Amino acid sequence: MNGHLFALLGALVTLVFMFELLRRRRLREKYASLWIVVALLVLVAAVFPAVTEWLSALVGITTPVNLVFFLGLLVLLVVCVQISAEVSELELENQTLAEEVALLRLRVERLESAVEGGSASETPAAPDTDGRNL
Repeated sequence: MNGHLFALLGALVTLVFMFELLRRRRLREKYASLWIVVALLVLVAAVFPAVTEWLSALVGITTPVNLVFFLGLLVLLVVCVQISAEVSELELENQTLAEEVALLRLRVERLESAVEGGSASETPAAPDTDGRNL
């Protein structure tokens, strides 16, 4: 199989796969857009191989395949940084939610013990982390 035909087939399969994941709501648009752009660029490079040769000569890279590998590594680097940023944001959100759940659980336990032990006015409320009473 010719390398250009293989790239063309891979780009088409990637495009169909991304649109199917989007259709089934298994992937959000902001993540699929990067892969769709990459697949379209590979599609253009497969249909017009002179573009890669022209770009590699323009940049000063002797072989077009080295340019393709370099650009592939750059895309993977961008994806890794994007995923790292998303994971960091989700970790912070997860920690905040866990703290809120713990405070709510403490409040429920105190209210339940106040109801079991008599009236709620007999049990003093402990101050919350921001100074409010639970």
